[in-house]
Amino acid sequence: MRDLVKLYFSERNIVNHHTSSFNDFLATADNPNSRMQRIVDDIRVPTDDAERGIIKLDPERTGGRNIEIHIGRKRDEEGNIDLQAKPTIRIEEPKVMEANGYSHELTPMEARLRNLNYMSPVYVRFEVYEDGIEKEMPESEKWIHVGDLPMMVKSKGCNLNREVIERHLERTLTDAEYLDELVKQKEDPREPGGYFIIGGTERVLITLEDLAPNRVMVEYNEKYGAAVEVAKVFSQKDGYRALTLVEKKKDGMVMVSVPVASGSIPLIALMKALGMESDEEIFETIVSDEAMANIVYANIESSFDKKTYAPNGYHTKEDAILFLERNFAAGQAKEYRTKKVESILDRSLLPHLGDTEADRMKKAIFLGRIARSVLELSLGKRKEDDKDHYANKRLKLSGDLMEDLFRTSFSSLMKDLKYQLERNWGRKKSEMNIASSIRPDLLTHKLLHALATGNWVGGRAGVSQLLDRTSNLSAMSHLRRITSSLTRSQPHFEARDLHPTQWGRLCPSETPEGQNCGLVKNAALIIDVSEGFPENDIKWMLRELDIESVKSGNGTRVYVNGDLVGVHSDAAKLVSEIRERRRCGLISNEINIRHDEEMGEVIINCDEGRLRRPLLIVKNGRLMITRRHIEGIRDGKVKWNDLFREGIIEWLDAEEEEDALVLVDAYDTPKRCPCCNHALSPMDADWMNPGKDGDCVLHCKWCGEDFTVPSKIEPKYTHMEVDPMVILGVASGIVPYPEHNSAPRVTMGAGMGKQALGIPTANYRIRPDTRGHLMQYPQVPMVQTQTMQFMGYSHRPAGQNFCIAVLSFHGYNIEDALVMNKSSVQRGLGRSTFMRSYRAEERRYPGGQEDHFEIPSPDIMGARADLAYASLGEDGLISPESAVTGSDVLIGKTSPPRFLEEETDFLTPQKRRETSVTVRPGEKGYVDSVMITESENGSRLVRVKVRDERIPELGDKFCSRFGQKGVVGRLVDQCDMPFTADGVTPDLVVNPHGIPSRMTIGHVLEMIAGKVGSMEGRIIDGTAFSGENEESIRDGLVRNGFSRSGKEVMYDGRTGRMIQAEVYTGVIFYEKLHHMVSEKMHVRSRGPVQILTRQPTEGRSRQGGLRFGEMERDCLIGHGAAMVIKDRLLDESDGTQQYICGNPKCGHIAIMDRHGSLYCPVCKNNTNIYLVQTSYAFKLLMDELLSLGVAMRLQLEDLR
Repeated sequence: MRDLVKLYFSERNIVNHHTSSFNDFLATADNPNSRMQRIVDDIRVPTDDAERGIIKLDPERTGGRNIEIHIGRKRDEEGNIDLQAKPTIRIEEPKVMEANGYSHELTPMEARLRNLNYMSPVYVRFEVYEDGIEKEMPESEKWIHVGDLPMMVKSKGCNLNREVIERHLERTLTDAEYLDELVKQKEDPREPGGYFIIGGTERVLITLEDLAPNRVMVEYNEKYGAAVEVAKVFSQKDGYRALTLVEKKKDGMVMVSVPVASGSIPLIALMKALGMESDEEIFETIVSDEAMANIVYANIESSFDKKTYAPNGYHTKEDAILFLERNFAAGQAKEYRTKKVESILDRSLLPHLGDTEADRMKKAIFLGRIARSVLELSLGKRKEDDKDHYANKRLKLSGDLMEDLFRTSFSSLMKDLKYQLERNWGRKKSEMNIASSIRPDLLTHKLLHALATGNWVGGRAGVSQLLDRTSNLSAMSHLRRITSSLTRSQPHFEARDLHPTQWGRLCPSETPEGQNCGLVKNAALIIDVSEGFPENDIKWMLRELDIESVKSGNGTRVYVNGDLVGVHSDAAKLVSEIRERRRCGLISNEINIRHDEEMGEVIINCDEGRLRRPLLIVKNGRLMITRRHIEGIRDGKVKWNDLFREGIIEWLDAEEEEDALVLVDAYDTPKRCPCCNHALSPMDADWMNPGKDGDCVLHCKWCGEDFTVPSKIEPKYTHMEVDPMVILGVASGIVPYPEHNSAPRVTMGAGMGKQALGIPTANYRIRPDTRGHLMQYPQVPMVQTQTMQFMGYSHRPAGQNFCIAVLSFHGYNIEDALVMNKSSVQRGLGRSTFMRSYRAEERRYPGGQEDHFEIPSPDIMGARADLAYASLGEDGLISPESAVTGSDVLIGKTSPPRFLEEETDFLTPQKRRETSVTVRPGEKGYVDSVMITESENGSRLVRVKVRDERIPELGDKFCSRFGQKGVVGRLVDQCDMPFTADGVTPDLVVNPHGIPSRMTIGHVLEMIAGKVGSMEGRIIDGTAFSGENEESIRDGLVRNGFSRSGKEVMYDGRTGRMIQAEVYTGVIFYEKLHHMVSEKMHVRSRGPVQILTRQPTEGRSRQGGLRFGEMERDCLIGHGAAMVIKDRLLDESDGTQQYICGNPKCGHIAIMDRHGSLYCPVCKNNTNIYLVQTSYAFKLLMDELLSLGVAMRLQLEDLR
């Protein structure tokens, strides 16, 4: 069913989930009920018990007037929002405000080039009511700018969005015209978007994986050696998250831990305080099995125990509340205690059930349910919940993360507004102006700071990351990354495992090696993250489907989003009815339902963040898709969403998939066509009768005949895979024949595909990336996979097809080294360009001083020799195409002095200092471009881009797509390379020892497939599970006059003799990785030292020394080479000459004054002072001890 996958990607983008999530958050005109609007509607200022959507000023501050500012939409008597009401928040297109006050629209490229933030202004509508009467204001004055929101590229608020461009041009665009518009904006037309631009850099919000909120999870907690049954609920509402724990102690007491209060409280006390006073009611809420009765009785009886639970037990509601007051706020005043208990019961305890007194009964029932789960676990009636099961996980996409951030930032802005208005009230009696009191920067900076640093609300770090632009593939993969909130230091072995429920949702192969293995994952090819659906609509539907209340009797319990809503007598009928409605399109396909027969539960989910995958529906042993649909897809008449309405495909989450039995393939393709005996691959046979009973009729594409094969579809199956290739993600998807390889090699191949050099974007000449790589002559692989077409790899490839031979070569390719053909390299094989961008700004400083771009004059502090500035123009900037090497000046710049010294007279100007921008040491190249622009605050900004051609040399790293990595071990002239009988010389000689132990059969297959492809001039399909099979490829070898084995006779290029063994040779796609030896090479003789210790600096970037460590020292001690040790550790490191006072009672360090005479500052002795060689670190230690009041006295050996 490859047509379905092609259909999906013809309509959708590879980062579709990010943009749609962010669009859901944005307050655009076509999204009146956006998440931004809901945040404004539900805001509470100043405290949590204030009315929602209204800011009330304190009457004491406003001279007794009752002033309210309404920002949310209007509510009816019950507190529900009128969904037809007009929105009160909106965003506009991204703009930039220049230093001279002119504001204009901003494009992403301008933001990148000028280091700006790509942001949209946010406007909120304020209505002021004074003593209940609305203040008259014109409509335009009610909308006030409250700050700026970072805008995701290609989302609905972005200037590159198709709808936005059409709105500006006031006409609809064809696909070609839209791409031309993008090119006019200097954008890559194949760019997927999905990231933000902050300060000119591209930042991605990584999808977060978290435990599902509002779900009861039971498990055994190993405490003090004994297993204790514990149930956990992460209760979440409006960004506030509270963990409630219920555990059964050894003596059978059930205790609850509430988030705000310390210690644990008996469950019965809490239930009674919540208003469930009747013991019988408590008993009925908890007990589901006779065996539990005694434990519950014991718990209820302990409520009379006045000794343990002072003051008088907790048998009635009042007693229970008194008991809680004693526990939570002992020794406080009475009204404070009451308030504290109320706030804990209403706000901190299970906030998702509500925060008013009316919701307390719900909470009591929910607590009883949690307790029941704990007791069922202890009786063995239910199993521990699996935390790694994907039904218990939720994903937070960019929209959800921005929602959390915007909520806290907007709330602090409104609190600040309230404070400012109250403060200004007394000063300007009559007029109350919101526009002058609000501080938009507060909101803007909070949002910017989080995106720029990655430190999010809730204490999570690393949420926003710099987009990896090494190649197009690495950027795509980065936008589809999913990270787990677990820390990498603790050994979570279960969390790192590949869980069966990740099949088809997360890529099994693409994960980093090392400490983050299995914690950082990547999405599979076709996924959908649920957007959520209102719970109340489902409860209405359930009432109509004869659901009964929980108390009414026995039946299957029905849960909606983990909340018990009732029981139903005929669960199977309920489930099938809901599924039928969903498949007909009567209810939203966001809803997933599961019938757990073992536990007797029906679980309905409609919350957001569930990772789902598409499956074909099978009914009574027949697929619902037919030949008519497939032909409709090929003709472009059928759309992806039509398939859902017709009940052909549905999205399943991990929970509902537990009910499904999924078939992988409908039939097995025979190795050869029974009619023409041509080798068949799965893609060569077209299925003619899907949806019909009986055998499958296949149509051979070689001879055009039809033949039948037995069908695997049976009545027991409920679904079939859309296509097995979609279980892999984008990076593993470019590996051909992955099913023939050992799994870790596919992981390595996926990891290294992201480091391969290619064409990262089409607009690489203008993009101001700090570092960028470009492959000089990238090629499309001979062996391709379908995934490549969906992600545009054929337009932005990263690698070249090499002709390789598998052969040992005089020991130059041991340990995975590669022997390369020098002539191939001279013909342009494996060449790339490295581009680095340098920037400088004429900053302004307080006191009216500023930087200048100029050639520094010789009298400036730190000026270099005249030759250093030889290649600069009069304006201090270098000209394009000048050759530069390490430490050459690119931009001449002078700055005011760092500290204002006192000595300068009024007449002498202050000494400026030299702060030129130079090429990094160890790099060389040509100046590619010099760009002058203006930064946001109006100062000049210069960007210089230096490019450097990198030709493969010894030590450069190359790898195939199967994780067969190696460094170049030798470049050999063509005349010395082995050659075949046809005179073909390989570009690369690979060692045969690297293949058998690693079991990369795909590597071996790709070699012969590439050989056939290059002989026949066609692309070979190597897609997972459906590529051209080995038989077909070997037939191709024979067709083209080669041996069926793929081996050839080769001759030694140096002696001309025939090599005794036959050599396996072929064509394979190799990638050049960005680890090049010119970036790693590091030597130093003399160089910079650290200021404090005077020892050489550390690291290649700082021209540091090479560390002579403990082991090296031990080695020299073993050799007895004492003078070499002294030379390395003293003379060449931080040896120094110090004067020491020779007075036997003193022994401090002496000094030389300005006249050149020596004396000891401690004992004033100036006769016997001696010069001693010592390490500067030792002198530093003496000074540090001296500052602590410990005097080390040096005794000179010769004076003893």
